[in-house]
Amino acid sequence: MIVTSIVITTIIVFIVVDLLLRMLLNKVRHERTLKERERALQAGLQLDVSEESKTLKRVALDEPRARILAVDDERAILDSFRKVLVLGGYSIDTVENGAEALGLIRQRDYDFVFTDLKMPGMDGVEVTRAVKHLRPDIDVIVITGYATIDTAVATVKVGAMDYVEKPFTEDELLNFVREAVIKREDRLEREATPRIRLVKPGMKASGSRFELDVPAGVFVSPQHAWAQLALNGKVRAGIDDLVRKIFGTVDRVELPTVGQQVARGEPLFAVQYGDHRMSIPAPVSGTVLAINSEHAEHPEWLAARPFEQSWLCELEPSDLAGELPRLKIGQDAVNWYQSELDRYGTLANEATTATAQDDPAAARSRDVQLLIRFSEPFLQV
Repeated sequence: MIVTSIVITTIIVFIVVDLLLRMLLNKVRHERTLKERERALQAGLQLDVSEESKTLKRVALDEPRARILAVDDERAILDSFRKVLVLGGYSIDTVENGAEALGLIRQRDYDFVFTDLKMPGMDGVEVTRAVKHLRPDIDVIVITGYATIDTAVATVKVGAMDYVEKPFTEDELLNFVREAVIKREDRLEREATPRIRLVKPGMKASGSRFELDVPAGVFVSPQHAWAQLALNGKVRAGIDDLVRKIFGTVDRVELPTVGQQVARGEPLFAVQYGDHRMSIPAPVSGTVLAINSEHAEHPEWLAARPFEQSWLCELEPSDLAGELPRLKIGQDAVNWYQSELDRYGTLANEATTATAQDDPAAARSRDVQLLIRFSEPFLQV
């Protein structure tokens, strides 16, 4: 008992010391990063960049979280922006009028333009329109006071991503910018051309919803199912990465029963997200030998687990030689998926994207409806 107590005490002490060391190291790293950003802030304020813009002040960081251009006729607001955002890890340029801001976006790359709504000369509405015309890739945030909320909302209709009310605390500004960065990254990912990866042994599966994985050595069917042939002749089947990525977190998985006989093209299993249900036809004919009941109990695991762990059922195939040529594998599967993504893109362009940024749930529902519509030609074999 004494030895056991000593061992347990030693383990607890080791864990506590390890946690304390990690906390200390994180604190040291954080303080060092803050000091580096403070030095960058002081150095930036001493730079002479007047040849680019008369009122320009610039603080550039290595590997910033985002590159921001702020325009406001109040120097106190710009001073606050520089201090808060630089210490928060952002590179920032500031100018005092809209004309200078438009001159800079023609010369440099920014992720965001923050513009005051009420300014002499060119106001925030005009800045927003001009930025979105000249550089539609830049997201515009409008800075507004309480008395001009209605006008700020109107700027969203002409292209602004959002607006932030002043006065604001440091934490409020940092949280707002952090959320804006997440929203921007999500939009850019959605607009990116989906990429298809042939995943070979040793390669890590992609977690991006806009990268489709096609495991080497695994057959895929045009009904969104994959089939993996084992050395003993059995076939494990599951849903392909296109269904997994678009459905995301699955609410329910319906599995076949052991002993059930199924023909290729007949419903084998189904997934459900909200009110949307999609039945997946069998990639090959055969008898169900086993089911992966874990996914019925934990459907959310389906999107998180790699292919070999996300199988839904195992089949004893009845006509493997005759049906395998109908499936795709390797580079042929990649080429086929590319043609399918082109078709999916055409359908997606026809659908509304108004809720894509502001309502993720509505955007996901739209994606699922698109997937079901996309799959209609294949559900009858």
